[in-house]
Amino acid sequence: MSEVEISQATYDALVQELEELTTQGRIEIAKAIEAARALGDLSENGDYHAAKDAQGKMEARIRQIQQILQSARVVSADLPTDEVRPGVVVGLRYEGEDDVEHYLVGSIEERHPGLEVVSPTSPLGEALLGARVGAWVEYEAPRGTLKVQVVEIGPLKTAR
Repeated sequence: MSEVEISQATYDALVQELEELTTQGRIEIAKAIEAARALGDLSENGDYHAAKDAQGKMEARIRQIQQILQSARVVSADLPTDEVRPGVVVGLRYEGEDDVEHYLVGSIEERHPGLEVVSPTSPLGEALLGARVGAWVEYEAPRGTLKVQVVEIGPLKTAR
């Protein structure tokens, strides 16, 4: 897995989520499976199958978090914001529009209310990396080529 750049807050949240899933989460799933088994025939036991499905999803999430944490590089919010890089908030204006939309350039694991995330490996993210305020960049979208102007770059803490 390639390196994933995330904020310290997201790193800490993933560590906490992993701890909760591997302790309390596993205990709760085990109890649910045990309770469902007590209901009888497992072949037609919807509760049992639902609990086993939930267990599978939880274990997949545990593996996903472990992989992210193993390949994570914490990006400081205090680095200069003179060009687009992971960890910054970028204001974009699409060609032909007046509205400015704000995005966080970073891992999909970054969750901030009211702020969409653009992965640095997505077509838009790749086009934006290294761009400075005033620059126009083009990227391929499902409906064709789109052009956006970088109108502002700032640290995450100034996100709107």
